[in-house]
Amino acid sequence: MTVLTRRIDGAELEVIVADITTLSVDAIVNAANTSLLSGGGVDGAIHDAAGPELLAECRTLGGCPTGDARITKGYLLAARHVIHAVGPVWHGGTRGEAEALRSCYRRALEISQANGLNSLAFSAISTGVYRFPADQAAKIAVHATIEALPAAPLVARVIFCCFSGSSAALHTDALARYASPCA
Repeated sequence: MTVLTRRIDGAELEVIVADITTLSVDAIVNAANTSLLSGGGVDGAIHDAAGPELLAECRTLGGCPTGDARITKGYLLAARHVIHAVGPVWHGGTRGEAEALRSCYRRALEISQANGLNSLAFSAISTGVYRFPADQAAKIAVHATIEALPAAPLVARVIFCCFSGSSAALHTDALARYASPCA
C-alpha cells in the first residue's frame, strides 16, 4: 500500500507498507549485520526468501563494516539484487550512530549508481534489534537519500518499505517536508 509519493531530483520517492521480499525492483536494501550472514528480522526474512544461494554468496564477501554496504544477486527474490547495508547498533547516540546510518543510505545509492540500477527499496535500517529510535532513523533515511540523489542520476525510483503503519507514518512525515506530490 502506497502511503506517499514525492518527486525529487528526477527520482520518485515513495513510502509504502509491504513485505520487502515481495518487491520487484532492481535492488532491495537489507538491514544486515557485519558478518552478512543471515540474522533475525528483515535480514532473516530476506535470506529465507532468497534461498541458500544468497548465504553462499555472502560468505564470499568477508563481511562488511558498519556504515557500509555490499551487493549480491537476489536469487529467488523478485528483486534482481540485494544491497546489504550494515547499520549501527544504538548506544544512546554518542558513538557516531547517526553518521553511520546516513552512510548506509549514501552507500546504497552509490552502489546502485555504480551497478546501473534504477529502482531500490530500503528497509528501515537499524530500527529493529539494533534499537535506533525509529523517528530519528526515518528522518535520517529520507534526508540522506535526498542528499545522495544528485550523485546517483540513474536511480529513478526509491521506496521506503515499511513493515508497519507506525514506521510508514514516520517516513511519511519526513518525506512530506520535501518537494511536491507526484501527479
